[in-house]
Amino acid sequence: MQFQSQKSRMTKFIKGYGKKFLNAFILLMLIVIGFVSFWFALRMILNTECPLLPVSSGNMCIAQLRCDGLRHPFEPTLHVGDLIVVQGVDARSVEFAYPNSDVIVFHIPKLNSYQIDELIIARVVVKEERDEIVYFRTKSDGEGIHIWPETPDTSECDRWYDYRENYTGNGMISEKLLVGKVILRIPWIGHIALFLHNSSGIF
Repeated sequence: MQFQSQKSRMTKFIKGYGKKFLNAFILLMLIVIGFVSFWFALRMILNTECPLLPVSSGNMCIAQLRCDGLRHPFEPTLHVGDLIVVQGVDARSVEFAYPNSDVIVFHIPKLNSYQIDELIIARVVVKEERDEIVYFRTKSDGEGIHIWPETPDTSECDRWYDYRENYTGNGMISEKLLVGKVILRIPWIGHIALFLHNSSGIF
């Protein structure tokens, strides 16, 4: 009788634990499904492959001290740890009237076919159209002698080269590399994404 009683308690314990595990698994799956649905919906609404991005570099920061987004969260440019919202746009609609020009996200030009695909953020300084292709001259706000909003010399701007035809021209990037423009920055929140990436390699 004692053995059967212990067996009965063990069975109840396993069933109870199994039910809790199942409930936790279902909840986790609902969270994952909800996140994935939100991500794809955001991509459709904002018309871009990368609607949300954390800022990992201080190149756009004009703060005199360390640019970590914690000391200067509300300065008018981008800081490490910001989360930016990106909207896909037609290249011809990108604003280029510096210093109030758009900050854009684009694929880094490739020097060869083996180079990995990376994204970068910079502000548009000049926009040109040649052979029905729009090209952008870019510069990071915090780099060079003339930091934003001072007007930079051409020599201070980025010089881009891509081995593929019409991806760059005269040191400028073409619309073929454009991902979108930054329409919103949220201070600090990007630190979460950067922490997950650096500590666990989740993404």
